[in-house]
Amino acid sequence: MSLLLEVEVRQVRDVVGAVEGGADRLLLTTATGLSPDLKQTLAVIRESSVPVRVVLRLNDSRTTTGGEFARLSGLIGEYVALGAEGVMFGFLDAELGIDLQVCGGLAEANPGVPWTFSDAIDDCLETSRAWRELRQLPGCDAVFASGSPRGLGVGYDELLELAQADPAAAAVLLPGRGLVAEQVPWLVRAGVRQFHVGVQARPSGSYRADVDAGHVRSWRLLLDGVR
Repeated sequence: MSLLLEVEVRQVRDVVGAVEGGADRLLLTTATGLSPDLKQTLAVIRESSVPVRVVLRLNDSRTTTGGEFARLSGLIGEYVALGAEGVMFGFLDAELGIDLQVCGGLAEANPGVPWTFSDAIDDCLETSRAWRELRQLPGCDAVFASGSPRGLGVGYDELLELAQADPAAAAVLLPGRGLVAEQVPWLVRAGVRQFHVGVQARPSGSYRADVDAGHVRSWRLLLDGVR
């Protein structure tokens, strides 16, 4: 089974490098981590020959309001109508647990749209409970996690342990911030089948640079060579 490579893009000019380098899927976001506008989304989707998921987030917190819920649900429909394959979102409640009402409501209001639970999972107070609750949510086929809010540099051991102990979690795990090449073989052996790169796909490891086909290709070759 081939391993999926998702590449984060922030503008149209990132798309060519990501696709030419061998990305299987793109994640469209903005410099602020919020939802992109429809014009930008359409431009990226038209430029891409691989599926595109779009970040769904209207403010810089992990929560949402009733008014935002209506807008978020509408945005999912608008993104999909433009050609998006799916979305990424993740909202927490006041106790820093998964907001099942909001997340479940968004999924149920948009049946058949695949989605990724965001790195909000790393901010949950009870991580094991959060992973159990995610299984109740329809359509969630990826969980963007690092094992720590500070990234895989801190959370790698915990994330690897989770994947080794829980095949269901490994099957949807999308290792996130701070992934380095040395971690990939161990995660694959633990059952992980999809990987995300963001700044790693850019020269000098900087978001000031565009996504580079050569950088993406190095990750593509790494995933293709893991046994």
